[in-house]
Order: sequence, then structure tokens, then C-alpha cells
Amino acid sequence: MYEITMDLVTDWINTVKEVLNKSGYALEDGLSHEEIALRYFLHSQPEDVASALAVDTLRKLREMEEIIISHMDSTIVPDIRTRTRYEGNAFEFSWVYNEGEHIIELNSEYRIPL
Repeated sequence: MYEITMDLVTDWINTVKEVLNKSGYALEDGLSHEEIALRYFLHSQPEDVASALAVDTLRKLREMEEIIISHMDSTIVPDIRTRTRYEGNAFEFSWVYNEGEHIIELNSEYRIPL
């Protein structure tokens, strides 16, 4: 019924890579999402806290994907249609940081603040 494109974890990881790169900390190739998340949080937290934050952040992003998918018919699509008048059936969700965390549906420009 709907064509849904979404990988919030990869969106977040790409932002983390960009932030780390701009701060002069280049990551080697081949690191897992978990390793990248841990290295990101190690810049500001002790290892035990950084590890918990990395696991929690990736879990939260995966849960958000599941919530969006499970609520497409009941909540998300009707709200997109009402707020944006987008009538298509292709939805591309992306995690972004812009004055706070958001999930944006790119075709309709629908924004979900987190």
C-alpha cells in the first residue's frame, strides 16, 4: 500500500560521522554502528556512561522506526495528509538535527519533533 523508506540509525550515524570529522576526529572505515556511537559518546562521557548512551540511542532510533511503521495507517498518514496535503503513497523518513532532533518525511516535509 505504502512505499516507506527509512533508516534512522544510518541517518544518525552519518550525522555523528560528520560531527566527529568536523571536530578533527576521523573514524577508520569498517566500524559498526555500535562502535561509532560509542566513540561519539566517549568524547563527553566516561566509558560506562558512553556505552549505555550508545546502546540506548540506537535502540531508541530502531523503536521509533517500528512506531512509525505500526502507526502509518492510524495516525501518521492521516496527519501528513491533513497538515501538508501530500496525497502520495511514497514516504521517506529521515532523522535530522536542526535545533533539536526531528524525523522528517521528505516528500511532504512533515516534521516529527523528538
